[in-house]
Amino acid sequence: MYRTFTQSEQFLERSLKSIPLGSQTFSKSLTQYPHGVSPFFMQKAKGSRTWDIDGNEYIDMINGLCAITLGHCDPDVTAAVKEQLENGVIFSLPHPLETEVAEKIIEMVPCAEAVRFGKNGSDATAGAVRVARGFTKRDYVAVCGYHGWQDWYIGTTSRNLGVPKATQELSLTFKYNDIESLYKLFKEYPDKIAAVIMEPMGFEEPKDQFLHKVKELANQNGSLFILDETITGFRISNGGAQELYGVTPDLATFGKGMGNGYPISVVAGRADIMKLMEEVFFSFTFGGECLSLAAAKTVMTKLKASNAIAAMQLQGAKLFRLVNDSVRKHGLESVILWGGHPCWQIMAIQNTSDYKNWEIKTLIMQEMFLRGVLTIGTNNMSYAHTDNDIDFVAKTYDEIYEIVAEVLKTKTLYNRLRCKPIEPLFKVR
Repeated sequence: MYRTFTQSEQFLERSLKSIPLGSQTFSKSLTQYPHGVSPFFMQKAKGSRTWDIDGNEYIDMINGLCAITLGHCDPDVTAAVKEQLENGVIFSLPHPLETEVAEKIIEMVPCAEAVRFGKNGSDATAGAVRVARGFTKRDYVAVCGYHGWQDWYIGTTSRNLGVPKATQELSLTFKYNDIESLYKLFKEYPDKIAAVIMEPMGFEEPKDQFLHKVKELANQNGSLFILDETITGFRISNGGAQELYGVTPDLATFGKGMGNGYPISVVAGRADIMKLMEEVFFSFTFGGECLSLAAAKTVMTKLKASNAIAAMQLQGAKLFRLVNDSVRKHGLESVILWGGHPCWQIMAIQNTSDYKNWEIKTLIMQEMFLRGVLTIGTNNMSYAHTDNDIDFVAKTYDEIYEIVAEVLKTKTLYNRLRCKPIEPLFKVR
C-alpha cells in the first residue's frame, strides 16, 4: 500500500505564496490535512469518486463539505447548467428562474412562504438574523451550532479575531438538547433576544421534542425561531429537518446540497417576516445568478421525482451500522463514537490517557487516504454511493480501527504516524 502526494505538496508550496493557508476554505486547508500523507488539491470528480492532482483515486465521503447530494457531475444537473450557459449567466433584470426556483422551494419546504437567494450559507444566516432583528426591533441573538463566517456568529468562537467586542456580546450561546440553557438566556435577557437560530441536528438528534420546545420558548418570549438547514436541507428529507421532525420555524436557511455543488443559498419563511426584506438590505449582484438557479431547480425536481434521499438513507444506515460494529469489534467504544443522521454521519474521537483526539484522528486520516477513502471525520452520503462503495469504506474503517486498537494498547501511535499530528481548527458543534 503506497501512494505519493508529491504534486500536491509541490503545488501547496506554490499556492501558499499567493493564498493564505493555500485554500479559500479553512476546512479544505492544511489545517485539516496532515502534511506528508494527504492530498491537498483535487483535479476532478465524477459520481462518488474524486482524483487528486497526483492521480490518486478516492471514494469521496466529504462531498464538497456536504454540498454534493446527487453525486459529482450529476448528468441532469450538468445538462441544465449547460443549457442555461448558452442563454446567459447573469442579466440586467431578474430572470424567470428566480421565481421558478422560489416557487419550488415554497412547494417543498414547510415554513417557506417567501424566498430570497444568497450564494453561501453564511449569507443566508446573516440575512435571516438581520431581518429577525428588524422584525422584532431587538439586538441579541441566541445561537446553537455552526452558522458561518459572519461577525454576528463567528464572534462566539475561538476564531473571533477581528470581530468587535460589541458585536461578540450580542450573540449568546446555548446547549443542544438542553432547554434549560436557553431558558436561562431568556431570563437573563428579557425582551432583548430577537431570534433563536440553531442547526436542527448535529452529532445528536433532537430528544424529547427539543426543537418544538425551543420554538415554543422563543415565540413565548417574542423571539423568532430560525432553523439553519444549510446542511440538513435537501439532504435528510426533501423538506429538510423541519419536515422530518415535524416542526415549522419562522425562518429557515438553506444552501450546500440544494445546488449539488453550485453556489446558492436561501432565506425562506413566513410571508409577513420576509416582507421586511423590502426594507432590510439583503441584496447583491449575484443573488440571481442563473447557472446555480438552473442547478437548484434540477436538484429539487429530481429529489421530488426520485428516491434519492431514501436511497442515501439506506446506504448511510448500512455504513453507520457497519462502522459501529467495527468500533465494538475492536473494543473502541470509549474512544470512537458515531453520531448524526444516516445521510450525515459524524465521528467523535475522545482523548485517552496517552493521546489527544487529534493525534488519533491524524492516524485515521493517514490510513484512510492511503487506502483510497477521502474523509475528515464524517460520512457525507450522496446518491452516487454504490453498494461496492459502502462495502469498501466499511472494510477500510474496520482495518483502521484494528490498527487504532493496537497502537492504543501498545502505546505506539507515534511510531505508526508518518507525519506530524494536525492541530484542531476550532470546535463548532
